[in-house]
Amino acid sequence: MQDPTKWGWRSMSETHIVLLLLLACSILLMQKATAADPDPLVDFPPNASTPVFRDIFSLGVVGKGSGGVKAGLNVTIFPGLKSQGITVIQFRMLPCGENLPHTHPRATELLSMISGGPLQAGFVDTKGVSKIYIVYPGDLIIFPRGLLHFELNVGNETAFFLSSFNSENPGIQDSAGGLLQLPERAAAIALNQDLETIRSLKSQRKYNDPSTLVAAKNGVCIPGQFIDTDI
Repeated sequence: MQDPTKWGWRSMSETHIVLLLLLACSILLMQKATAADPDPLVDFPPNASTPVFRDIFSLGVVGKGSGGVKAGLNVTIFPGLKSQGITVIQFRMLPCGENLPHTHPRATELLSMISGGPLQAGFVDTKGVSKIYIVYPGDLIIFPRGLLHFELNVGNETAFFLSSFNSENPGIQDSAGGLLQLPERAAAIALNQDLETIRSLKSQRKYNDPSTLVAAKNGVCIPGQFIDTDI
């Protein structure tokens, strides 16, 4: 006949083990669900002929705007990105050029400032707190996934910087342009404006797609002046 005390201790231990295994599986599933991209299944994509992509400003996905030029990559033009969970965009931003406020729904961004500028850059967190900084050559700044952020060249020189993303397809949404795509009443309530103001804004401000860098209007930004985080 089995000892009830011994049997109870063994059952309790087995129960603890099962619970720990379930907890471990849950953690692994959560990590998998929150990963930006799936883990790679091969060392290097078999359809990619080389891990080197040359002259991104000529051969990449190039967007030229009044505020400068940006050049990115995708898996179509650079198959080496496939399943690697990463991509990059390089920028040459003119003085008083801006990368308009936007979000990336599928990736966190790490910006590396190389030369020129400096940049005024930052983001707004989910509590509505803005975190704005002046970014100089050699500095880096991170923009958490999904948060509204921007970059503005407040210096006298063209700013050269690059942004890395932990997804091969981070996505981008123009925040102001997106808001103005809503019905007029919804946008008016959100901005605390009347309908005529919203209609005027809609006529002046189109959705920024494809995404380009935009120059500030005269008087809004003066190169090399007011290099701070308040204006």
